[in-house]
Amino acid sequence: MAFRRRRKKRDRRRFRGVYLLPNLITTASLFAGFYAIVAAMDGRFLAAAWAIFVALILDGLDGRIARMTHSTSSFGVQYDSLADLVAFGVAPALLVYLWALKPFKQFGWVAAFLFVVCGALRLARFNVQSGSMDPRYFNGFPIPAAAMVIGTAIAFYYQIGEWAPEKDKYILVMIYVLSFLMVSNIKYFSFKKVELFKRHPFQTLVAAVLLFVAVAAAPELMGFPIMCVYMSSGPLSTYLFYRSPRLPEKPEEESPAPRPLGP
Repeated sequence: MAFRRRRKKRDRRRFRGVYLLPNLITTASLFAGFYAIVAAMDGRFLAAAWAIFVALILDGLDGRIARMTHSTSSFGVQYDSLADLVAFGVAPALLVYLWALKPFKQFGWVAAFLFVVCGALRLARFNVQSGSMDPRYFNGFPIPAAAMVIGTAIAFYYQIGEWAPEKDKYILVMIYVLSFLMVSNIKYFSFKKVELFKRHPFQTLVAAVLLFVAVAAAPELMGFPIMCVYMSSGPLSTYLFYRSPRLPEKPEEESPAPRPLGP
């Protein structure tokens, strides 16, 4: 009995509570993901896509606020991963199944399930490799970006209306590609080390302004092409890296043989 009491006291000392603000933001992200599921089941696909976008913004805020307020914790990391699995795994998978994959029957729901499984594996690998990888790059396509590809695709199709091609087959292939990219070892730029308060070339500012104007003018149209460019950046950079000519290694210079001593 005394041993059990001591063990309970130790557990209480280890768990001293949770930080309120970052975990509330994580809860709000989880709520947005759950709302996306409800909206998709009601047939409000565009509203579900916007809910996933809101979850993405909140997911980016909770980590930054936790680091700024020095309130990071292992509990927050695990809670954030569970919320991400719902908001960026289950919600977009169900959304894309009801929107485009349902006519394929078992092939459709298998593709949606594969998206969820690969997203869960991606999150688990990210948690395990956290701290040991270069923070400038993601190892594999991040699951929030994969969810945004689905969300922006729905907004894009709603915007172009009757000009949209038949979406079912393209979306089915896209889900399989996204699932593969999430569990691949392809590197993607993370934008975590972008220094906003340092000097940059003038062309960088011009490009950022043009991108901002284009997105602000037509966010429903520009979101999907931008996400497709980011999705393609990883395989393209990997291909260019392996295709780039490498300089041959210089042969080691042979040391001259020692001269014999003598007259």
